[in-house]
Amino acid sequence: MIKGTKASVISNVLEKIPNEELLKVKEASLDMSPSMDWIIRENFLNAKKVTDRFHAQKLVTEALQDMRVELRWKAIEEETKNKSQVMIYANGDTKRQLLARSRYLLFKTENKWTDSQKERAEILFQEYPKLKTGYHLSLMFRSIYEHSKTREEAKEKLDQWYEKVKEKDLKTFVLVSKSIKTYEGTILNFFPERSTNALAECFNSKIKSFRSLVRGVSDKKFFLFRLAKIYA
Repeated sequence: MIKGTKASVISNVLEKIPNEELLKVKEASLDMSPSMDWIIRENFLNAKKVTDRFHAQKLVTEALQDMRVELRWKAIEEETKNKSQVMIYANGDTKRQLLARSRYLLFKTENKWTDSQKERAEILFQEYPKLKTGYHLSLMFRSIYEHSKTREEAKEKLDQWYEKVKEKDLKTFVLVSKSIKTYEGTILNFFPERSTNALAECFNSKIKSFRSLVRGVSDKKFFLFRLAKIYA
């Protein structure tokens, strides 16, 4: 409810809450920013810090999308230089279209692909095997959350994921694995209770999208009324 994530600003607001109430907080779900870590450390002394699943998975997914975007820019450069020799694949895509239209299929597991996405993925992974490797690393990380029952089991699978990332040596995933390792302790805190603020993150994303759709907010009261009517 407080604008921004500056630790000093949020701590000043939280000072209005009695200490005995703050001490009752048992668990705090947070993202991977140092400011949020400091806010919890300073104000909720008894709370266990949990790096939310949403933020950890998003980081890994972004590593995969960064690979795709980099390849797309290279494809755009190639097509610009060789306009008369643009390759068209069996599904009708050019290279740049193939990479642009593959964005959403990379978020999904293979069993959720449509027929056209299956065809596109087959061409994509044949043309860009490193992207296929990145996709499977992303799925491997997701499966840690989906199939691990305990902190110990998750730790074992996370170590296997680190090894696989090191073996494949994909730049974006190597960088992300270092970040995951930095926050490993609070990431593993997720598994005993499996608490997440994903619903709040999802709703926040809907609000931002709606605000963008209506080109900003001039009447805040009416905007909140419309949100309630659409999403309540």
